[in-house]
Amino acid sequence: MPPIREEKSGYAAIGDAAPDFLLKTDNDKDWRLSDHNDSVTVLLFYPQNETLVCTRQLCSVRDNWEQYLETKATVVGVSPGTPDGHRKFSERLHLPITLLADPDRVVTRLYAKHWLYPISLTRAVTVIDSNGIIRNRDIMLRAFRPSDAHLIADIYAARGDELHQTYDALRSRAEDAIRK
Repeated sequence: MPPIREEKSGYAAIGDAAPDFLLKTDNDKDWRLSDHNDSVTVLLFYPQNETLVCTRQLCSVRDNWEQYLETKATVVGVSPGTPDGHRKFSERLHLPITLLADPDRVVTRLYAKHWLYPISLTRAVTVIDSNGIIRNRDIMLRAFRPSDAHLIADIYAARGDELHQTYDALRSRAEDAIRK
């Protein structure tokens, strides 16, 4: 089943500035979204540690980690639970990504809420560009998981938007210099 895409839901939507948040990592450290504004950031929202589809999703990210590294994006998993529970899950699976604890699902509701389905029935991916703008939101029923190829393409698309903005700014400066 393809991801359920939505543009506006009353929550953080594509084209919106990404609201900042602070969560605890699997190493019990603070992780703030705004500390990662220098790169594309990917938030992988998954329902729970130690479940079949969530384990497959995060193991797939692990198995394709070299391709994710090539994108130069910051990729993190977000799920309810505790930092200690996330640490044990991550260590058992040898996950290369940071897992963030969102025990009350406040961040999940903000970034991964679908207008129809409750968050307990879904998983989601949110891609934020280096300017802090949400470029993609894919929400799917929890029985499905995003493909790595699709997610990597979304990361490169967000980086492409950034390159177009840089090009447009440089072109504008060059045109201004010619006019003077």
